[in-house]
Amino acid sequence: MRVVLFVLLWFNFFGFALIGQTQLPKKNEINKLTSQAAKLRQSGDFEKSLLISRLALQKSITIHDNVLIAKNYNNVAANYNDLVEFDKAIFYYNKGLNYANFTQNDSIKQKINNNLGNVFCFEKKKYEKGIYYFKKALEYSEKIKDSAQMAFTNLNMTWAFFDIGKFREGENNLKFINSYYQKYHNDVTIVVLNMLNGMYYNYKNENEKAELYFEEAIRLGKKMNEKSDLSFCHLEFSKFLLKQKDYKRAYENLELYTKLNEEIYAEEKLEKANIEGVNLELDEYKRTIDKIENERNLQYQSLKKSRIIVLLFILAIFVLLLFLNSLIKNNKFRVKSNADLMLANKKLIKANKKAEESSKLKTQFVSTISHELRTPLYGVVGITDLLLEEHKELASSPHLNSLKFSARYLLSLVNDILQINKIEENKIVLEEFTFNLTDEFYMIKNSLSFIAQNNNNKVYIDVDPSIPESLIGDKLRFAQILMNLVSNALKFTKNGEVRLIARLIEINKNMHCIEVKIADTGIGIAPLDQEIIFDKFVQVGRKEVDYQGTGLGLPIVKRLLELFGSKITVESELGRGTTFTFCISFECNPVKTIEIINNIQVDLTSSQVFKVLVVEDNRINQLITRKIIEKNNYSCIVVDDGFKALEILDNEEFDVILMDINMPLMNGFETSRRIRQKGIETPIIALTAFDKNEITEEAIGVGINDIIVKPFEAIQLFKIINCLILKTKKLV
Repeated sequence: MRVVLFVLLWFNFFGFALIGQTQLPKKNEINKLTSQAAKLRQSGDFEKSLLISRLALQKSITIHDNVLIAKNYNNVAANYNDLVEFDKAIFYYNKGLNYANFTQNDSIKQKINNNLGNVFCFEKKKYEKGIYYFKKALEYSEKIKDSAQMAFTNLNMTWAFFDIGKFREGENNLKFINSYYQKYHNDVTIVVLNMLNGMYYNYKNENEKAELYFEEAIRLGKKMNEKSDLSFCHLEFSKFLLKQKDYKRAYENLELYTKLNEEIYAEEKLEKANIEGVNLELDEYKRTIDKIENERNLQYQSLKKSRIIVLLFILAIFVLLLFLNSLIKNNKFRVKSNADLMLANKKLIKANKKAEESSKLKTQFVSTISHELRTPLYGVVGITDLLLEEHKELASSPHLNSLKFSARYLLSLVNDILQINKIEENKIVLEEFTFNLTDEFYMIKNSLSFIAQNNNNKVYIDVDPSIPESLIGDKLRFAQILMNLVSNALKFTKNGEVRLIARLIEINKNMHCIEVKIADTGIGIAPLDQEIIFDKFVQVGRKEVDYQGTGLGLPIVKRLLELFGSKITVESELGRGTTFTFCISFECNPVKTIEIINNIQVDLTSSQVFKVLVVEDNRINQLITRKIIEKNNYSCIVVDDGFKALEILDNEEFDVILMDINMPLMNGFETSRRIRQKGIETPIIALTAFDKNEITEEAIGVGINDIIVKPFEAIQLFKIINCLILKTKKLV
């Protein structure tokens, strides 16, 4: 047996040696394949291009030619780029760049760096990274003295700088392109060049020059039938005209931009089928390319490791024989241990099942209670608001204001219970928003001014000026932390002051660590109570005065700060006041801030009258919802259940449907599913008392477009209605 293994291993060794002696492919042959693959890609035959690129890549790897390997990886990446597979394109561009960096060929380095710049700037919108690659491409263009490539790269970099408002940084690049055009008169870039000149002079407030350049860009774009460049010219010209308050022409150019985009989109749809067909084979190509490299590495490494493998194999057998005896001896012991473990596992599984059932029952209980409380609260809050709006003389009524306050207080209690339940079940994920810390402090101060005035308290804000203007983080959770701490401070302080203090402690790359203190001059907290105030439902300081609260505010604060990776401390002395302190880190990144701002959905409210169908079984909720909708001059039809909704939709068309979820006969989910089965694409908004996170997955599954939790603010409802309707009309 040992002799056979030895012979097989040596045969394997010499087999690899013989492979190395086969005839190697020639560079001319590989260059022809590379050129053929590039031409096929340019003609849109991506499948054949990828096949030939794979063959050329295999031959390039065989002869260890890093320049040819880099060129073929560039070809593969370009195919993925044209197929809108940008992440894969970046992956293969980087592989090509790694091989190119091992060579002295600056031309291939320039091409790959320029291609990476284009992908990051104009597809991934990561301008900082894209501009870095453009700069590297320019360095290599200068080395090889390729003025044409320098012009194209400068054009792309100028556009990228102008896109993010960095006109000064792009000024020199624009000057280079203008001088290049005056010298060579290259019409390929003339449309975009005129547009960029228009954008630049718009920034310089030289309006006559800007308008001339924009009009010339549009004229040339029409003449040369450059739809893509022409659409961007109309868009930038529209922005310029809007700045000049020439609203009519601005609107006309914006309409032309939209029309051209629709034409381009229609043309792209014709190619989509081919692209999708090719996409089915992309992953297979990727695996094949990886396999080529792996085979090469295996062949190279096998020559070096074959003898070591033989020795390791013999050593492994020897070690296995040594352990075999001990394994046999321990076998009985392991059998007994396994039996004990199986018994213990059965008990653990049973206990775990009970714990899961208990947790599920708890979640269902909280969900049911919150739903049953929110439903009548929607009626109470809604009717109170309607009374205050329709009868202005009741605005000063203490009874009505007390009713509204009590309803909102009860709603706050429900939200606190749901919040603590979500945190315990790890259902909260921090989001990223851009915000100003000082503005957040003043928002909290203004929101709690009523409590401050009642207790005759002064609120002071002290923010370190070195804290950046724009921070990135979950400002909603941060505001919730501040709201709980400041409201507590104001409740337990009379005729005193509350201070909100923020100090910059440390900067680590983009992360800014900020120390926040909430200090008051109130009644203070006893040392024994300081150990328990962060426990659920614990309330202190109620001996003489009834300070309203649920005992959930501080536990929520503590758990939210843990999500931020922070801890809270308390310093207090009876009769002198209390100070809560925590450190929290937020990111400061101008490029990311611009991305977040650009992704914020703008309120697209419209003066157009829309037709709304309300599906709601509760009579009071029907009345309130109808009043809210008709108050905004929308037309409204109300039905009691899902069957009536389906019946009326067979005969009438609506702009939007407001759907209650918990209804008799047929619930909102089933009704929405049947509406979609009829082929009706009207936007559906769920109006529900359930927590949003509990029903989101099922709502998406049946075709519901958005969810609003009762009770809600009317402005929030109309914002979502208008956004969905206008979005639907754009898609049609």
